[in-house]
Amino acid sequence: MTLVKSLYAGIATASFALAALPVAAEDDVKIVASFSILGDMVEEVVGDLATVTTIVGPDADAHVYQPSVADARAVAQADIIFVNGLGFETWSDTLISESGTEATVHVATNGITPVKVDGKTDPHAWNSLSNGVIYVTNVAAAMKEAMPEHADEITANADAYIAELEALDAVTKAKLADLPANRRTVVTAHDAFGYLADAYGLTFLAPVGIDTEAEPSAKDLAVLIDQLKAEGAAALFVENITSPALVQQISDETGIAIGGRLFSDALSERGGPATSYLAMFQHNLGTLLDALAHQTAS
Repeated sequence: MTLVKSLYAGIATASFALAALPVAAEDDVKIVASFSILGDMVEEVVGDLATVTTIVGPDADAHVYQPSVADARAVAQADIIFVNGLGFETWSDTLISESGTEATVHVATNGITPVKVDGKTDPHAWNSLSNGVIYVTNVAAAMKEAMPEHADEITANADAYIAELEALDAVTKAKLADLPANRRTVVTAHDAFGYLADAYGLTFLAPVGIDTEAEPSAKDLAVLIDQLKAEGAAALFVENITSPALVQQISDETGIAIGGRLFSDALSERGGPATSYLAMFQHNLGTLLDALAHQTAS
């Protein structure tokens, strides 16, 4: 069956009001999160109060994901489901509707002002830490409604986590503020960093748009390469969810160095440098700064 690609189109800015019913305290509350970054946020908020299952795991591309039977089973058994919204999970409306689940569904990006890329809504809102605070606030509100007997603990978890996000946001702004104007343009494999660019004063260029399923035309790629030859860029970066081949081609043709690997749409596997949302952001910040400082010094 063809997967419907209209997941929550329009509901990211509207109130998706499936009233959350309190879950009995003695129940093992089952939560499903659509992808690894969101799953980590949910785990930080709920602690050991519930079991969190993530559909799209570490180093996996949610844009092209195909749900499994196990995913359908997890959704069917869930009490609460969190999705990113903004059109990110093009597969999950079908997964949710066909599973027969009675879970309440919550859109984690409610209240976030979307960024547009080539006229399309950019779903990668987590790449701004101030937006991360909104994600956490939405998750906490949903969980307190579902588990009112644990409201104080959920509030404490969320407040502590938000304090960490806000502290890292301040550090990120301070460190990136020192970059000169000619060291603020970088290239990645696909347009996943629009929110980071807006929040921290950088420019990100990419041969592929917001959806990794798309393929750049030869003409578009040639235009980008010509632009980079003429205007330059501080560095190129590969991503953990995409093949490095396209970025390597751009590097070969422009002479711009590859500055490292960024985590865009997924966390890293256990043992990697980005096993949590906070660690992911710290890794990306460090990778950007290391590459840009190296280029500045050369």
